[in-house]
Amino acid sequence: MFEGLLRTLIKVAVASLIVGAILGHFGITVEMLMKDAGMSPERLEELARKGIAWALPNMLLGAVIIIPLWFVAFILRPPGRSSSE
Repeated sequence: MFEGLLRTLIKVAVASLIVGAILGHFGITVEMLMKDAGMSPERLEELARKGIAWALPNMLLGAVIIIPLWFVAFILRPPGRSSSE
């Protein structure tokens, strides 16, 4: 599972590098795209902070339920069975 995720991340990174190089060749910059979209670095930072401020408490709240349930399922799993099956 981890290998598939790593492979996908590498593919996305290479594709992003290629597309970024092509856009840079045509003189398109991040600043131009952000300005055309009506965004500023400050606004983007504010949105990221708001997103994290919303997501983190919800993730912690969900973990209060999910982690104990996972632990019980892990403990009650029949012996000799690996988690990769």
